[in-house]
Amino acid sequence: MDYMTLKETSEKWGVSVRQINYYCAGGRIPGAVKMAGVWLLPKDAEKPVDMRTKQGKGKI
Repeated sequence: MDYMTLKETSEKWGVSVRQINYYCAGGRIPGAVKMAGVWLLPKDAEKPVDMRTKQGKGKI
């Protein structure tokens, strides 16, 4: 399986590296693994719904 770093994912999804870190730490990205202190995300991972926006309310 191919992986992306937080920075690569940040550029792809248009959100901050810190926000993606929160997604990973919260278990919201299936297949994300932490190796040697660095999060690696599958290349085919989809961006989770942002629960802070109206679109994310009620999706849980």
